Amino acid sequence: MTNKLKEKLARGEVVLGTFITLNCPDLVEIAGLAGFDYCIIDTEHGPGNPESIQNMLRAAELRGMDAIVRVTEPSATTILRTLDVGASGIQVPQVNSPETALDVVRFAKYFPRGERGACLTRSSRYGFVPGLAEYFEEANRDTMVIVHCENRMGLECLDEIAAVEGVDLIFVGPFDLSQSFGIPGQIYHPVMVEAVGKALASAKKAGKPAGIFVSSPEEGRARIEQGFTYIAYSTDSLIFAETCRGIVKGIRD
Repeated sequence: MTNKLKEKLARGEVVLGTFITLNCPDLVEIAGLAGFDYCIIDTEHGPGNPESIQNMLRAAELRGMDAIVRVTEPSATTILRTLDVGASGIQVPQVNSPETALDVVRFAKYFPRGERGACLTRSSRYGFVPGLAEYFEEANRDTMVIVHCENRMGLECLDEIAAVEGVDLIFVGPFDLSQSFGIPGQIYHPVMVEAVGKALASAKKAGKPAGIFVSSPEEGRARIEQGFTYIAYSTDSLIFAETCRGIVKGIRD
């Protein structure tokens, strides 16, 4: 199945998504109906596991939206189980060396590009594919591999990480990155401005798109102007909380 998200990014288009941290397929469906290009089902900070995220992936497919899963860590088993239930791709936190990036690609891709374990699961439409070789080719082409730049260690070797064949996108986590620099939450501190600019330059040097987390529409537009094309807007719980606060304030004040 074609990964529309990957195709849009390859054309240089800006794509907009949001993090889904709550175990709720309805929220995924609502995000798709609202017009998001993709969602990131977050199993790092959320309670999801391969069994529960299957229904969230189905909800995304129902509404024509690609679903990326942020995994908990870059082990072969974690990546395998996440992709086998049908994720369009993975986002991997704390990729701080080219060796880790190489492992992530190796675990996410089938032969001849990697060593992903073979089994006819949901990702291969339960075996309703022309053949194993054809499915391997399809999966290797369409599965997105996104690595996080959220630590100064990773930033220092990001040119090498971004150059790894099979890494599709560099995602900047500004809050974790600011914490790594000892200025937690100060994402527009001069040190962070320089760091984010460096990360964007590394992605561009490798000819790959860059993504970033944003907390407001204004910030999203500014990051697009800066050169980011994969915009991850807030999280489901924060969006709901903000809406609830606004309603209560609007009625009571």
